Amino acid sequence: MRRVLALVGGGFLTVLLSGCFGAPGTGARAADASAHPYVGMWVTADGHIRQQLLADGRYDEARGDRESAYTGSYRVSGNRIDYVDDTGFTADGTFDGDVLDHGGYTFYREGSEAHRRAIAGRS
Repeated sequence: MRRVLALVGGGFLTVLLSGCFGAPGTGARAADASAHPYVGMWVTADGHIRQQLLADGRYDEARGDRESAYTGSYRVSGNRIDYVDDTGFTADGTFDGDVLDHGGYTFYREGSEAHRRAIAGRS
């Protein structure tokens, strides 16, 4: 963990930095972790799997009633996402707008038009 002092409004503000965003497992981080457009909640049409992509390069996936069923780090390059689960398991996926194909599942950005169409198609 690093401590950074910043001059704010005539006084100093101490900020603790606990890591960075970059290649999973490397500890390297980009200056702007929210630079990619895919941060947010991604869900299957039935809502059973919910994957939160956090701006700090971490993800938290819930399955059914099991919160945090899978957690780990991820890296986005273009429309591709690479995951490293905290247990060491790796996976990848591909974004097409508000649709994510990952691990044999199709995820939708929660609340997007693609998500609404997927839900409507289930009825």
